[in-house]
Amino acid sequence: MSDVRAFPASDRTTLITGLLRLTDVVLVAGVAYTLFWFHNNTLRIPHYYHQIILLAALLTANFAHVAGIYRPASLASTSLQVVRMAAAWTMVALAVLAFVFVTDITEWLNRAWALQWYFGVFIAFTLTRFVIWHRRRRARRHGDLTARIALVGARDLGRKVLEQLRQDPYVQVVGVFDTLDPAEATIEGVPYRGSVIDLVRLVRQERIDEIVIAMIDRSEEEVASVLAKLRDVPINTKFCAHTLRFNLPVRGFSTLGGLPLLHVFQRPLSAWGQVLKALEDRILGFFILLLALPVMAVVAIAVKLDSPGPVLFRQKRYGFNNNEITVFKFRSMRNDPNPDPSVPQAQRNDPRVTRVGSFLRKSSLDELPQLFNVLQGTMSLVGPRPHAVAHNEHYAAIIDGYLGRHRVKPGITGWAQVNGYRGETDTPEKMRMRVQYDLYYIDNWSLSLDLKILLMTVFVGFVNRNAY
Repeated sequence: MSDVRAFPASDRTTLITGLLRLTDVVLVAGVAYTLFWFHNNTLRIPHYYHQIILLAALLTANFAHVAGIYRPASLASTSLQVVRMAAAWTMVALAVLAFVFVTDITEWLNRAWALQWYFGVFIAFTLTRFVIWHRRRRARRHGDLTARIALVGARDLGRKVLEQLRQDPYVQVVGVFDTLDPAEATIEGVPYRGSVIDLVRLVRQERIDEIVIAMIDRSEEEVASVLAKLRDVPINTKFCAHTLRFNLPVRGFSTLGGLPLLHVFQRPLSAWGQVLKALEDRILGFFILLLALPVMAVVAIAVKLDSPGPVLFRQKRYGFNNNEITVFKFRSMRNDPNPDPSVPQAQRNDPRVTRVGSFLRKSSLDELPQLFNVLQGTMSLVGPRPHAVAHNEHYAAIIDGYLGRHRVKPGITGWAQVNGYRGETDTPEKMRMRVQYDLYYIDNWSLSLDLKILLMTVFVGFVNRNAY
């Protein structure tokens, strides 16, 4: 799974608070069972102990939430965390004590164990908060909790926004961008780094957490042009303004450095969604690979015996954020030492396809080596299918929103494929429909949708009459 530093700053805070919730619940149960074993030298615990421990764990998660312990702002103060956690845990203890009296199990409960549990959990909570304090201080020192912002807008409004953003110690404006070059090379001490097109290129090379657009003082046409260029970028994009002048696709509202911001584009997979997707790919991908290894061995032998050349075919394709990746497939065509750089799509009765390759392509067995791409982290089990570089550049120029497919990792199977849009796309309309299904998947991603697509792939996704 990806290191937490690979997430944007806002997502990292969400992940930290989520992990803290889970840690608190585990500590409540862990300390209770450890002390019971210490007192009785056994883990054969009466059922009413389980009831008490479960009740305490559930109440802890709720009372701590009500106390505001998991708010990102409260993480900055360790003393406030400890005081609030002590109050929440005491309320939990009182609620459990009331439960014990109501159910009349006090005479069977070990009072020494209960008292030690109360103080033991409090000590564990306190130590956890000091560990978090130490880790946050280290993260701040390395800039891991600082939001890296790209600002679009270099005129008067942009300068005012920039001045306010720079007052926030957790914000770093990495560059200013605009449609027209300003006279200065730097604006309020921040470098001017070019046009919006330059920004689109930059997000593939550097970590940019958010894009802030300060262009309320521009024409609606100019703003629409900027949004059209940023629509396919897999980064949260926010507009510093109100919606009265422009027809914007507003998806939410937040503040940054005291500035009110409207969310116009959002990353399709944020925080826990990205974690769940990574776990799905690694765990399911590993088990599917184990099941597929015997089939892959047979296919590899068949490919080798059928025609001269390597068993695996490697091809450069575009992956997440339009970065090039190497995709693996079983070779299904005759080995060509000088392949056509335009990469013509396979057609019916294509002479380049071998006998074994024809079967592999129709059954999708040639895609099985992409499980290694999934375990490498360059692809997902489910996502938009990656296209050859030449095809990508061709269709990006003629299909609106085509590059939006790269806001997530490409997949071995996808929503378009299980709905029949697989194989040769000999007309722009076929590719346009595939793109529509891919964008629907990205905008509506969920773990259940992924599992549905995987299940549909088993029944309808492997064989298709359009695959040659």
